[in-house]
Amino acid sequence: MATIKDVAERAGVAPSTVSYVLSGSRKISEETQNAVRAAIRDLGYHPRASARALRSARSDVLVLAVPRETGKYRAMDGRFAIEFSDAARGHGYDVLMMTDQDGVGGLSRIARSGLADAAVLMAVQVQDPRVAALRALNFPTALLGHGSEQDETDVPWVDLDWEAAVALAVRETAAAGHRRIVFLSSADHEIEARRGYAMHGLDGARAAAAQTGADVRIVPSSGDPDVLAKRLREVLLTDPAQRPTALVVQHLILLPELLRELAALGLDGPGALSVVLVGTLPDEPALAGFPRIELPVGRMSAAVAELAVAAIAARGAGAVPAPDGSHQLITPVMAEGATIPPP
Repeated sequence: MATIKDVAERAGVAPSTVSYVLSGSRKISEETQNAVRAAIRDLGYHPRASARALRSARSDVLVLAVPRETGKYRAMDGRFAIEFSDAARGHGYDVLMMTDQDGVGGLSRIARSGLADAAVLMAVQVQDPRVAALRALNFPTALLGHGSEQDETDVPWVDLDWEAAVALAVRETAAAGHRRIVFLSSADHEIEARRGYAMHGLDGARAAAAQTGADVRIVPSSGDPDVLAKRLREVLLTDPAQRPTALVVQHLILLPELLRELAALGLDGPGALSVVLVGTLPDEPALAGFPRIELPVGRMSAAVAELAVAAIAARGAGAVPAPDGSHQLITPVMAEGATIPPP
């Protein structure tokens, strides 16, 4: 039996475009409509009655789940929210943001009430309970980030390859001549929550240490500036013969505080300490001088919006929620314009 994916492939369009043609919920060019209808006729595709009923009840809203601690702001979350809202609008959807830290109860209520047609989850955990809850409700879901590939085979996701990103940063630092490197990982509370990016970053640091033979000391960061400063002093103010010469940083929320602490310790001058950043926001002028790996926010936001819309179409057509190509792991690259100085 033909599926919406088969029709899309035959017509040379995305599954979401087939859904738009069937529902009439978005203006599609006459040429594209003709191609889709021809594919439907050739394949003998017939949407189920339940799918037609589902389409008529759509809200044209996507819910973006961003777990947030009250009173604390993360520039990364704000940038993703804006970029995702722009991408969703391009598909004809508005965005409802939910910032509950747990998320399971709120997402379940939204899924049952029909307030949104699909959910996009951020800050994804390994074995994320939100994924399990939405899967049980057969609610279209896409992930901005990923936890475990084995646990998410039926859920579409897009993510930077954090393991490869941290490994690349450490390898490049070692290639510049550094043999004693500190990896300031994600914050301890992110590791305890088993956020995907935090766990993958740790794996990357360990892999690069084994590959390069460098002495890579892993130090969890902290959301508390005072705790962060204490940990930096403990690891950097050691015997000069054993002192690290480079710092690879994944936890960038407290980057201003980190840089101020390095200045206070006299470690911000030329040749004092090389600092390499992993996962910076793109186009930040203040970071232009740092060797870094940027987080492709725009690309990831556009991709996850497309995946969410395709998941809606797939559910309406009774197709598998995560067809081939719905797991996108983006290869990291070092930003141009800055090199890692030798020790």
